[in-house]
Amino acid sequence: MEESPVQNSMQEIFPELKLVAWEITRRCNLFCAHCRAASLDEEYAGELSTQECFKLIDQISEVAKPILILTGGEPLMREDVYEIGSYADLKGFRVVIGTNGTLVTPEIAKRIKEIPVSRISISIDFPVAELQDEFRGKKGAYTEAIEGIKNAHDAGIEVQINSTVTRLNVQYLPRLVELALELKVAAFHPFLLVPTGRGKGLANQELAPEEYEQVLRWICYKQQELGDRLFFKPTDAPHYQRIVRQCGIKTSSGHGHPGGFPVSQRGLNTNTRGCMAGTGFCFISHIGQVQGCGYFDVSAGNIREQNFASVWQDSPLFNQLRDIDNLKGKCGICEFKRLCGGCRARAYEATGDFLEAEPYCIYQPGNHREQSEQTG
Repeated sequence: MEESPVQNSMQEIFPELKLVAWEITRRCNLFCAHCRAASLDEEYAGELSTQECFKLIDQISEVAKPILILTGGEPLMREDVYEIGSYADLKGFRVVIGTNGTLVTPEIAKRIKEIPVSRISISIDFPVAELQDEFRGKKGAYTEAIEGIKNAHDAGIEVQINSTVTRLNVQYLPRLVELALELKVAAFHPFLLVPTGRGKGLANQELAPEEYEQVLRWICYKQQELGDRLFFKPTDAPHYQRIVRQCGIKTSSGHGHPGGFPVSQRGLNTNTRGCMAGTGFCFISHIGQVQGCGYFDVSAGNIREQNFASVWQDSPLFNQLRDIDNLKGKCGICEFKRLCGGCRARAYEATGDFLEAEPYCIYQPGNHREQSEQTG
């Protein structure tokens, strides 16, 4: 008989900070339809100064040396992004940059390389120029993003493609994967829409739960087909961890788990627990607010008022998220809750309660265990 994913009565997840996404600026040169921050091309009051950024890096380093994602808005619109990145590298962080790619000229790519960064992510949602330009709010955005990828490669920078999946582009997923292969990027990260910020205007374009399931299963089998040619990491899709297990992917230990997928030597191509909010991941806003993730608009504290370590270790929000016995509804009784956890941002947006059940998961708890018992 296969053992249950939840094997003991200890339901608190030990926090181990592995990733920090840091919105170093909210300003952006595009006007994307799905933007969680509803970013505009204007100055935002109260953004952390360069010295405050250095101080924050020092404080994070007292907790751990996670992968540090410099994001926005558009982080390349902040002139001191190179200083911030270089300081983080000096302190032992692995630095990556999340960008829309339109500003990555050959000169900018060279400066990014000199930080240095381990990887940049560039967002492409449609393999069709006109549709990408419309979605991103700027004519020429597609061409500039493709050029950005090529310029990054020419500078010796590893690239991943991020795509936000909705009903508008789900039919283009195979072509997006083909494009990723043609461009020889290291990874493809499909983001399943969380309708926050300007993205609330796309709520009627969000996939139905059954469609989410189909897309994630397609990705799972596509990963098996392509192997180490391209690494897939669905984001804002914690139930992918359940689906991978159900698809029967095995590790050397014999247990179905995403660990059976290819992993880069630098650790960037790794699958993790589904929802990492407050357990292995946090988001820091342009004004220093710490959240479980960028879509999860509940404050755990502010680094202008508290030391980062005290927010990470002691915030009531994060401690609630670490005890999975707090989960409600079917998430609370699901045998995959330690592996998956459900999307706390979606639960919050749908119900006002971030501990409620993931609203876009169709799985009924117990089914996998029952199937295992029948075949064990």
